[in-house]
Amino acid sequence: MSVRERLEAAAYRTLMGLPAPAQRLLAGRPLARQGQTLACDVQLTLRLARLVREPGLGDLPVIGARTLLRRQAVLVGGQQPVGSVRDVTVGERPGRLYVPRGAADVGPLLVFLHGGGWVIGDLETHDPVCRFLAEQAGVRVLAVDYRLAPEHPFPAAHDDCVAAYRWVVEHAADLGADPERLAVGGDSAGGTLAATTAIAAAREGLPLAFQLLVYPGTDMRGGTDSRRAFAEGLVLEQSFMDVAKASYLTRPGDETDPRASPLLADLPGGLAPAYVATAGFDPLRDEGEAYARALAAAGVAVELRRFPEQVHGFVQFVGVGRTGRAANRELAAALATGLSVGVRSPRSA
Repeated sequence: MSVRERLEAAAYRTLMGLPAPAQRLLAGRPLARQGQTLACDVQLTLRLARLVREPGLGDLPVIGARTLLRRQAVLVGGQQPVGSVRDVTVGERPGRLYVPRGAADVGPLLVFLHGGGWVIGDLETHDPVCRFLAEQAGVRVLAVDYRLAPEHPFPAAHDDCVAAYRWVVEHAADLGADPERLAVGGDSAGGTLAATTAIAAAREGLPLAFQLLVYPGTDMRGGTDSRRAFAEGLVLEQSFMDVAKASYLTRPGDETDPRASPLLADLPGGLAPAYVATAGFDPLRDEGEAYARALAAAGVAVELRRFPEQVHGFVQFVGVGRTGRAANRELAAALATGLSVGVRSPRSA
């Protein structure tokens, strides 16, 4: 970071640590839509971004957006402690294995797929998230760095994630993973990829115990009420969604391919139980919730949790603020429950 960026980061962390009444004064009048009120600390974050004229991800070339997301991830993710971290090769893709403190020699494992619209995001942007989930849930987390568009358009990311999951099943012992307690999860595009990987696993008869789907995109056709209501000024904007779609889906018919739009999939039997988290002020909210209902209709055990005060991207807010971190603790608790991890005392870090 430059000196200016360090100063901005220090000021931001100070403001995000202020008492809630002080934050409300700075954030301005509460933002309410559709019977939901945006969390004060989230509204303050958005206001600060406007004051410093932070560009939107869709306003930059792809390379610039990748750099911006890495910087933002450090700012909001902080330094999260975890037992150990090591880089691994997951088949043909880079990966990173996080092992929580006090982990047994063999235990449950989450294969984590990062978000970023299939065009940005990597092991670094989601490093704080993976550390947090591993430590809070008491679960090994294996992050996979799949190929990105536009260099590698659809279905490259999907193919990489399915191949990575096959590799994990085959090499569970090398990872210290219990093959009967494997999960797949991710946020945004990573949630989409987790959903389609789970579908592939069910079709191939691969063991999978749980899905953690955080505000997944499930219908690339768009057109939902939430896409119309929340596509401007709330982190995930229409400009970035347009870039992501045009970069990733390059052929006619791609947007209705079930590997890109799992809501359109013919769901197979044997799908793993799922926890689907959505954010109230998120363009992807409605399609994520529609997918949860589709899973339930197909006989899948599913829990749907809307965080009505949150925006798209809250999974990365593990190092600052109050409400995003609290939401992420709920995600970790759901993961622990889904993989039958014993009750753990909440980590203070």
